This record gives sequence, structure tokens and C-alpha cells, in this order.
Amino acid sequence: MPRMKQTLLAAALVLSSAGVAHAGGQPNSIGVGAEVQISGVGGLSMNYDTGKFHVGGFLGIDDPQGASNTRIDFGGRFFYHIASTAMSDFSLGGSIGIRSDDAPGQDRVTLLFIEPAFQIRAFLASNVALSFTGGFSIGAADASDLVVDGQVSGIAGVHYYF
Repeated sequence: MPRMKQTLLAAALVLSSAGVAHAGGQPNSIGVGAEVQISGVGGLSMNYDTGKFHVGGFLGIDDPQGASNTRIDFGGRFFYHIASTAMSDFSLGGSIGIRSDDAPGQDRVTLLFIEPAFQIRAFLASNVALSFTGGFSIGAADASDLVVDGQVSGIAGVHYYF
């Protein structure tokens, strides 16, 4: 009887390791979720993962009660995977984000942020990824600032890959 338990345990271990997750789920997968840039621009997000890199975009709309106060965020990102393991990847790339902000009593302001960055994605399962991004933000158009930031809060995302 002990020999049978050992055999069953060995079979269970082999079967459970056969489905090891791969970073990005399967190649050519689409991920949906939410992501925020270093600048704070972000929203609902979609990624396309090829295995070697992932590319994506986001859209966020905030229209609280009142006139002339609508904010629209949109942008895109590209990250090339430098290193990958079964449950994570490390990428270099960046993103471009645009925030169009309508403040009461003022003209519409358009903020452009160019953000060279690195990104670490940790896969909780083969199709669920948490992403953490660090880098710097260059403001252009009506945004004229520079932010160098490495904090995790506000620069994280989550995606479910199909």
C-alpha cells in the first residue's frame, strides 16, 4: 500500500507540473484589464502579447456632474520582453498618454506624456498578470514637467489573457 501512495503522489506531481504557466499566457493572446501610466493617465486597457513583446492601449473617461469638466485619457504602450520565466517577464519599452481636460471657466487643456520605462509582469496564473512599471515621464504640449518615479502605487496594472 505505501508503494501505491508514492506512485499516486508522483503521478499527481507530474500532472500538476504539466500545465506550467508561460509568461503572457499563450503567444498571440489578448489581455483585457486596467493600467495607469507613471503620470497618472490611464483607464481600461487591452494588450496583445506575441510572446516576444506586448503592445496595448487604454481609454479612460471621467465626466462628473456639472458643465465643462470632462476628462478623457487615452494612449498606447510597447514593451519588448528582455527576460522571461514561467511566471514572469521583464520588459523595456514605454508608453505615450494623452489627457484632454476641460476645466470650468478655462480652455480645454491637452497634456501629452512620453514615458520610457521598464515593466515587470507577474503571472498569478497562466492568464492573469499583475504589472508594475517604473521609469520617467516627459510632459509635452500643455504638460511641461518631468517626473522620475519608482513607486508601485499608481503605476500598476492587471490583465486577463484569452
